[in-house]
Amino acid sequence: MASVTIQGVSKRYPNGTEAVKNFSLDIRDGEFVVIVGPSGCGKSTILRMVAGLEEITQGDLYIDSCRMNNVAAKDRNISMVFQNYALLPHLNVFDNIAFGLKIRKTPKAERKQKVLDAARMLGIEHLLKYPLGQLSGGERQRVAMGRAIVRDPAVFLMDEPLSNLDAKLRTQMRAELTQLHQRLGTTFIYVTHDQTEAMTMGERIVVMDNGVIQQVGTPEEVYNCPSNRFVAGFIGTPPMNFFRTEQDGAACTAGVRPEHIQLCGANTPGARPAKVDLVEFLGAEKLVYLNMSGETIIMKTAADTQIAPKQAVFISWNETHMHIYQT
Repeated sequence: MASVTIQGVSKRYPNGTEAVKNFSLDIRDGEFVVIVGPSGCGKSTILRMVAGLEEITQGDLYIDSCRMNNVAAKDRNISMVFQNYALLPHLNVFDNIAFGLKIRKTPKAERKQKVLDAARMLGIEHLLKYPLGQLSGGERQRVAMGRAIVRDPAVFLMDEPLSNLDAKLRTQMRAELTQLHQRLGTTFIYVTHDQTEAMTMGERIVVMDNGVIQQVGTPEEVYNCPSNRFVAGFIGTPPMNFFRTEQDGAACTAGVRPEHIQLCGANTPGARPAKVDLVEFLGAEKLVYLNMSGETIIMKTAADTQIAPKQAVFISWNETHMHIYQT
């Protein structure tokens, strides 16, 4: 296990593109940190610099207080799981998991024991003799994790490892990865564009945009107290509602999450008229799309709420749930 310290790290390419700008983060020993943001925000570049696959243009990287800027990737004691898993199709499951150990000339008996231990942990011991072509997507993901586990790394790096799986399997694998982290107690740095993965897996979330950290905090902190409009709109499904308003005589943007909007009577203090455009039934709840003075507002309500398209309604919210952003 190891702590990871990233101090003022930037990445500039020869064409002048700056993918990461002054990124600083202290990751505790054994912590599960998720870096989340849209495509092109620089999150994978950060991971590749930690792994040693990209050179650092500026700043410093430390693993357990040892400066790593000029240390080769193979000497950093990290394991990385990629989006495409990078498995070897001509080898069976056992040999794929053992491949890195074989390259390092780990004794055969030790190699076998490490593979068996990892396979049991991941529930794939019955697949060790199978060729990759007979495995499902989730099983391949476990093989890739097994190959990383047997190295006993100080840090696990994961770059969108679940993005190729279907929705049901992604939900299952999120839980399995969280449980794996709890069993291993190893430092995990996980990169994703999926804010649901970030919210459900990370002990802390790092939200990035345009190569810059926008906010760092627990899932609860980032969701309940977003530091700016980008974070407020990126974190949460469905996203926060925004509309123009005034505060202290100045124009600004107000934000309210869908679950904080409620139907009310015309005489309720703060009531605003709206018209229902669309109702989506999601089983335990409904999403109601409203037109409020030309602004589209999404309200989340109980499934048994009686509401229909074209219906005229009044809505309100508690101002303690309203976020104000200067624009």
